[in-house]
Amino acid sequence: QVQLVESGGGLVQPGGSLRLSCAASGSRFSINVMGWYRQAPGKERELVATISSDSSTNYADSVKGRFTISRDSAKNTVYLQMNSLKPEDTAVYYCYAVYTYSFGSTQYRWGQGTQVTVSS
Repeated sequence: QVQLVESGGGLVQPGGSLRLSCAASGSRFSINVMGWYRQAPGKERELVATISSDSSTNYADSVKGRFTISRDSAKNTVYLQMNSLKPEDTAVYYCYAVYTYSFGSTQYRWGQGTQVTVSS
């Protein structure tokens, strides 16, 4: 089974930076898309950023110019560099991946989530 392991969350002051990473482990698969969603208490989970196998990216308007998503294809790892963090960025951040097994089945997987707290 494909598993996603997230790291990099924590507490940071407003204006600070944080870098999240998510590694997909397993075998007999190739990544189509990896990305990040986030969910604040009492709110709906929302898209933050995605990156596709062709390196095309997509960002939520609220994070454009502040967050950068990147990918290391050799390691099946996606990163989210978060700069100029604001209190409203506080949320649980969930990694996700869409992947295709060697026998042709395409599936998706969610990470367990990592807490990001922006507070003074």
